[in-house]
Amino acid sequence: VPIHTALGCRGYRLIELEPEALPAFLRETDIGGCNVTIPYKRDVMPYCDVIDDAARAIGSVNTLVRRKDGRLYAWNTDAAGFCYMLRRAGIDVAGGKVVILGSGGASLTAQAMCRHLGAREVVVISRSGENNYENLSRHADADIVVNTTPVGMFPGNGAAPVDLAAFPACRGVADVVYNPRRTALLLQAEALGIPCTDGLPMLVAQAKAAEEHFFETAIPDSENERILAQLRQETANIVLIGMPGCGKTTVGQALARLTGREAIDIDQRIVQTAGRSIPDIFARDGEAAFRELERRETAEAGKLSGKIILTGGGVVKDPRNYASLRQNGRIYHLTRNLDALPTDGRPLSQETDLAVMWAQREPLYARFRDAVIDNNGTVKDTAAAIWRDFC
Repeated sequence: VPIHTALGCRGYRLIELEPEALPAFLRETDIGGCNVTIPYKRDVMPYCDVIDDAARAIGSVNTLVRRKDGRLYAWNTDAAGFCYMLRRAGIDVAGGKVVILGSGGASLTAQAMCRHLGAREVVVISRSGENNYENLSRHADADIVVNTTPVGMFPGNGAAPVDLAAFPACRGVADVVYNPRRTALLLQAEALGIPCTDGLPMLVAQAKAAEEHFFETAIPDSENERILAQLRQETANIVLIGMPGCGKTTVGQALARLTGREAIDIDQRIVQTAGRSIPDIFARDGEAAFRELERRETAEAGKLSGKIILTGGGVVKDPRNYASLRQNGRIYHLTRNLDALPTDGRPLSQETDLAVMWAQREPLYARFRDAVIDNNGTVKDTAAAIWRDFC
């Protein structure tokens, strides 16, 4: 809905139908224009009067319009979205071998478009087909991997349909999932330096193409980038990491006032969940128990969108927290002079020389961060610097 609203379609809304209600709905004369999603992309085809040749070849449709002549027309704008997604990421399938994970409606579109774009070979991996997840080794020469399954999609964050180690020749990864921004599959691709993309560019571009059919008018391609940038900014989290006492909480609160976003304090969530203070958790259960609570709360907070996430100083000690924070966020490392760091209420800061702690943790902060922000000035200036960078 936000994409169509951004495109100027104020009346776009969600209509949920049970399967038995589909025929009557599609016979309505005032249906106007609509998009069809899973699981109806193939089911609606028998009710359409005119189906675009490309959509018929793909075997599924997602855009319907009742024209003035009374007939119901159908297209597959996912095709345009898929091609835009690959092109934007610089993923060229021409002459290459493409492995497509999944065999549903999105897979049909991916298969047709990869062939249209000149792929040398297209292989579909399904759970029970000839090519399945048990014999991936026969396709170790794949150049491109496309995920069309919902594996890794919210709320199942962190799951991956395959390990990219199975495809050592891979030079491009596309995942049609768009929530989270970076699935486990894409995070692995990033770590391996493989060009990759999530599904939001596809979603935006197919919506623009659908609007063109709805209103029988051309919309500039530049609208794709405008709306994509807007959605990226609205949905991405601002994540603050840094040494204990470096100002994450105060800066986060200032950011919340500046932006109107909700600040999520992971340490506060740990206290609420455990029903005890952090010093008490350390004293009674030890650091390992605290880190496990921290990992769980970080995983849940990282699934959120459009928030400010405030972490504890040691969140970087568990590498699993990187995926949780990175999946939807831009990570800012706040730095502050060590002699200005308070230690009250911070068990590890009281027990350890801060210079030693910094030497141990700085490489970990460097591994997590997207940007460094100096917090030796005013809180207001620091918050403003983060927001300028984020925007």
